[in-house]
Amino acid sequence: MLKNSVSELVINWHLTEACNFGCKYCYSAWAKERGSRDVVKDRAASHDLIREIYAFFRPGNTANPLFNKMQWKSVRLNFAGGEPLLHSDRIPDLVRVASKFGFNTSLITNGSRLSASLLGEIAPHMSWLGLSLDSTNDQANREIGRVDRRGGLLDLAELSEGIVAEMQKNPSLKLKINTVVNTLNVDEDFTGLISGLSPNKWKILRMLPVVNQNLAVSDAAFQAFVERHHAFHDVYRVEDNDEMLESYIMIDPMGRFFQNGENTLNNGYQYSPPILNAGAAEAFSNMRFSAERYAARYSEVA
Repeated sequence: MLKNSVSELVINWHLTEACNFGCKYCYSAWAKERGSRDVVKDRAASHDLIREIYAFFRPGNTANPLFNKMQWKSVRLNFAGGEPLLHSDRIPDLVRVASKFGFNTSLITNGSRLSASLLGEIAPHMSWLGLSLDSTNDQANREIGRVDRRGGLLDLAELSEGIVAEMQKNPSLKLKINTVVNTLNVDEDFTGLISGLSPNKWKILRMLPVVNQNLAVSDAAFQAFVERHHAFHDVYRVEDNDEMLESYIMIDPMGRFFQNGENTLNNGYQYSPPILNAGAAEAFSNMRFSAERYAARYSEVA
């Protein structure tokens, strides 16, 4: 058995750069080529992309260069952004098509567009629902930028009630919370939030200065945040900056693989050719990716 063995290989498709919030440390900013268009806006192209990436990353594909570096039993397509639910009219179709081809599916959202009707439609077909929640404090959320153009803030109590109810209907659906630790929330106590939502996984991420250094926290402050929440050590997964570099498989809105790293250009990223033009194998061939870091992050499915 290979040393780098995981239950699931996760492919993150960032559907859009657009978001109704304006978080100051958001990394969802990609270099665009003239005439390029977000794949999600084309239904046929979206289906073709899903088909192509599943064929390449399916378990047991010996033509995939990762085959000799790690093992995985299943593959999951995670819909991300920006805010993917700005395309809420497309999400049910994408989830169904991805499931049809063989993917497990998941979604990461800021929760502001997650209506009860939409959640009820997609929840039975997803294995994970991810929420990006960086503060329970209204002022902190405003300063972070987690507020829409009209000044609207997330109604966390209403969101929590709806999610808890939906998870009771779909017990196989798992909940993950992502929290980006920065100078505006580093002293906050998330005990009430985490206890109330009772997630299967809480990912605590140190603000990654890919695009800028705004709101970055010190080593000591980040560690103090983690230690303050030790009561949740059985569900939290801590990711510092070094652990996030070159340890994700990511696709940008234009349908290109992209990767973060220490020596990348173009908004901090390395890009592949468009997958639908070059094919997944060719597009992925020159991407830097650490199977070791990935396996360390996904020693448990997250």
